[in-house]
Amino acid sequence: MTRRPLIAPNPQDPRLTRRVAGIDQDGHPVETAVTVERPLTLYLNAQEIVTLMTVGDYPDCLAFGYLINQNMLRAGEPIAGIDFDEETDTVVVRTARATNFEEKLKKKTRTSGCAVGTVFGDVMEKFDQMTLDPDAIVRTSWLYALAKEINTTPSLYLEAGAIHGCVLCEENRVLIYMEDVGRHNAVDKIAGYMAMHGLSPVGKMFYTTGRLTSEMVIKTVQMGIPVLISRSGFTASGVELARRADLTLIGRAKGRRFVALAGEHRIVYDADARAVEDEPRRVQRKASVEEDA
Repeated sequence: MTRRPLIAPNPQDPRLTRRVAGIDQDGHPVETAVTVERPLTLYLNAQEIVTLMTVGDYPDCLAFGYLINQNMLRAGEPIAGIDFDEETDTVVVRTARATNFEEKLKKKTRTSGCAVGTVFGDVMEKFDQMTLDPDAIVRTSWLYALAKEINTTPSLYLEAGAIHGCVLCEENRVLIYMEDVGRHNAVDKIAGYMAMHGLSPVGKMFYTTGRLTSEMVIKTVQMGIPVLISRSGFTASGVELARRADLTLIGRAKGRRFVALAGEHRIVYDADARAVEDEPRRVQRKASVEEDA
């Protein structure tokens, strides 16, 4: 029996989409669902850290995961509280210890992530200290089963588009499925959930609908997850960092096809790719180049 995910998208949440009227290519009136994005300002104790553009669900997970992935908090660090004010679109993470990241904030650099993701200059310190499980495996039968389940799960993407999805998986099971306007927000939500609930990275895999960029690789490694999968393509920096960390990097995973450019030693070929069906057209996502389509 397939177990239900701990968290899955809720495309029926009225806060996350809006119906908008317009016209189509023939000039006929149409009404379509569009994804809502709103600003969320994050404070760590009394210090303003960043304003993120987000769909607005799971603000506590997003805030906690963002701070962990920026090395401002540690995953096991005691948290005094996380307060979200819906009227002012602010979330405050409170810690038992005093914090001051004024100098760290000055080293902020813009990344290639959608919705202006940020990464800090010293984030590579944690990256180079991480050791991923060399004995972890990923079976091709899991890849094919996960791709089918993720692509057919009711989601904001299928409802309105203009959104990225990130999924924490265990073998062929979807554990946590988060969506947001930027893929870095979606991965931060998962990192925050894992930290808040003590969910171990052992035996886990990470799936994203977005590109395999340096940012995605860094965050996956920081979470201690040894396998990163995407239905999209790669950047050169993402591949170089994955090889540096011995992260298994699998991209262009659609239907029966995939390409692995790092950590190939973890892949176990236990399924006949010829028996795997192509994706239905309605769940196919757009790609930047024909080979990623």
